[in-house]
Amino acid sequence: MPLRNLPFMLKPSTVGLIGIHENHLSTGRVVGQNLCSAGFQGKIFALPPIGEKIDGLPNYHDLNNLPQPLDLAVVTALPAAAGAFIAELGRLGTKAVVALKGEFDKQQDLSAQALTKAWLAGTRPPLLRLVGPHSFGVMVPGIGLNASLSHVQPLPGNLAFITPSCTVLASVLDWAASRNIGFSYLLSIGDMVDVDFGDMLDYLADDDDTEAILLHVERISRVRKFISAARAAARVKPVIVLRSGKYEDTSGSVSAEPTGADAAYDAAFLRTGLLRLHDIQELFDVAGLLTKARTVTGDRLAILANGTGVGLLAADAVLDEGGRLAALSPDSMARLEAVLPAKRSSINLIDLNLDADGSRYAKSLEVLLADQGVDAVLVIYGPSAFGSSDEVAKAVINKVRESSSKRKTLLPCWLGDRFVAASRRLFAENSIATHETPPAAVRSFMQMVRYRQTQEMLMATPPVIPSSFMPDTERAQRTVKQVLAEGREWLAGKETAEVLSAYQIALAGKLAHAEAIGSTVQSQSNELQGGACRAFICELQIGMVEDVQFGPVLFFGQGGAAEAIEDVAVALPPLNLHLALEVISRTRICRLLEGEGRRPALGVESVAFTLVKISQLVCDITEIAELRINPLVVDSAGVIALDARIKLAGSKSAVAERFAIRPYPKELEEIITLADGQRILLRPMKAEDESAYLRLFSALTPEQVRMRFLNPIKELPHALAARLTQIDYDREMALVLTGTNAGGEVDLYGSVRIIADPDNERAEFAVLLRPDMTGLGLGPLLLRRIIDYARSRGVREVFGEVLDENTTILRLCEALGFKRRPNRDDPGIVDVTLKL
Repeated sequence: MPLRNLPFMLKPSTVGLIGIHENHLSTGRVVGQNLCSAGFQGKIFALPPIGEKIDGLPNYHDLNNLPQPLDLAVVTALPAAAGAFIAELGRLGTKAVVALKGEFDKQQDLSAQALTKAWLAGTRPPLLRLVGPHSFGVMVPGIGLNASLSHVQPLPGNLAFITPSCTVLASVLDWAASRNIGFSYLLSIGDMVDVDFGDMLDYLADDDDTEAILLHVERISRVRKFISAARAAARVKPVIVLRSGKYEDTSGSVSAEPTGADAAYDAAFLRTGLLRLHDIQELFDVAGLLTKARTVTGDRLAILANGTGVGLLAADAVLDEGGRLAALSPDSMARLEAVLPAKRSSINLIDLNLDADGSRYAKSLEVLLADQGVDAVLVIYGPSAFGSSDEVAKAVINKVRESSSKRKTLLPCWLGDRFVAASRRLFAENSIATHETPPAAVRSFMQMVRYRQTQEMLMATPPVIPSSFMPDTERAQRTVKQVLAEGREWLAGKETAEVLSAYQIALAGKLAHAEAIGSTVQSQSNELQGGACRAFICELQIGMVEDVQFGPVLFFGQGGAAEAIEDVAVALPPLNLHLALEVISRTRICRLLEGEGRRPALGVESVAFTLVKISQLVCDITEIAELRINPLVVDSAGVIALDARIKLAGSKSAVAERFAIRPYPKELEEIITLADGQRILLRPMKAEDESAYLRLFSALTPEQVRMRFLNPIKELPHALAARLTQIDYDREMALVLTGTNAGGEVDLYGSVRIIADPDNERAEFAVLLRPDMTGLGLGPLLLRRIIDYARSRGVREVFGEVLDENTTILRLCEALGFKRRPNRDDPGIVDVTLKL
């Protein structure tokens, strides 16, 4: 649904409050008081029932009598004919509607259900946006907008908080007010009939007032849109998510164990770069650190405390969380000797003594900030009769400001309650998050570290798939179609082997299974007796199941008869080798594969390659509803499946709808024959193409670089190269012309791309061609292909920005029917547009 009316909802100039009851605590009166008292500079109109009014507001009793259209209508109670009522608002020019959670009786609940049905059936007014029903409201403190049921006025800040829950939002507001935490936006999206998490992520990703996005998620309404929006947003700012419902199954019942659905959510959050937390306090602690210390460079944490006992508590927490204690250099230790009253420190735990004052804290921090082996410092202060808590706090606050310039993170932890309350207020007034216990501070820091590691993982260049892997998709498809034609859903043993063999996965059978297990027992017995043994054998399980929300979900873990469910990691397809290795690393059995003690390494890479093959299989053969290999045996000789089952479903939805992440669109591959008979492959860009793309860039002349990127660029940094090669096929497309060089590497001769807006209304294009491939008609070919693709995806307009001196592209655009006009902001740029 279109995003372009969201600004009217979040930054309106006219607001209408519709439907008010005479009870002095009614929904309408609470919202009216909030609207009037928040400092909103726009116009506010009230439309109460006849005989009622809101003091201080212009009151009207007919939508048609309003002096001007509403940007935002806040509806306190939906009428029975909810759909017709909102359609009327749309006809009168209203851009957005917030349907609040009010004093609903059964009749009004039914009208909300009717609205949902009508909206989903397509009877909604064009472009009008709906929040709710059952919303708590919308708040934008920076412009004084409080169209909500809130009991407090939120402070302005740089955090956006989005939740479906009224109670959670009310609780967060109360919690944040006492901690001086401010917000750019607060929104309760209610039942998400229209506006959902994906919409808000798309909007907030480009919002300059928002430095971090906080989500409270119960469910995701439109998975594909959410995944794309989350991936895009997480590339530019922290997105932190708190999900409730970990133990809730699809029927709404709560079980004693985490559900498979929650594991799928975990996989989605990890894949998109979202950081998942588990309580509200942690949510805001981490958000504050991420927005003010986003340069965290590692996990080496130094501990500075006025007592050894609390320092050891922190050290235990660091090691429990998988972090590292920073080891100070000899020079730093020597400098600390001059600061401390006696030798009270180790290389990773500095005890300042109970009488430490602000000066001692400041001088010690100076040493730690200069140490190259320190990434962050946990600063602990315990109440003491020998010093001033506020004096120490002021000294640390000054060092927090200095630490950002030195790429170091300081984490204040003030222990106690009444004695340190004023000091905590000092930190809050300076927008510095404090922690009440050392373990809480360590957990926040380690979440920052994991966030950085996740971002690096998502931006990493995956290894190239071996060229020897050439799946026989047609062969596998024939077998599947034959089984479906016979009315069966489960493949027989030979049929399963045939399908797996087409993807170069060997299935041995039950006899080999028994022999292998026997070999395992004998091998391990020989090891224990000190005798020579061939190798250890590791039993795994691997496969795919269908999730009700996320579609196909891959799983990997320990296999065999035990089927260690607690040691299984899940992921969303498609996978490359890098992502497959990451999935394996999340299991305990990974240590066996990597080798430990006297056990040899058993080839993690070969197992990851098998996981990639399974991913490719389920993406290609969309009729597969379930696939399980257990056990998958791996030893020094390789990988082999000993038992496997495949279940089919004959009426599967299209690939574009079924997968949470759109797979590689193989159907766009095309062989291009040049005039000299040379055959080259036109295909979509892959994440593995980064090295080839860098070679293409290095082959360009400085003038070509300037024409393509509109600025001179000497080299492409990894972050930009990864962004250009790691494609979200649902919102963008890059087609590349490929060949093979003398060294057997893939070379890119040229590329063309479009990036569509979230509404799929407009898409920007760009073309790049290697100098030695010009003059062959490839530029026009690439641009025509991407235009055809955009048209097939329903894009309404393709546009681009071209330097006015780039006559080659301008002539090509003119030949293809583009319109041109000068750019409003830069006279040296021409805007070209093509209506589709």
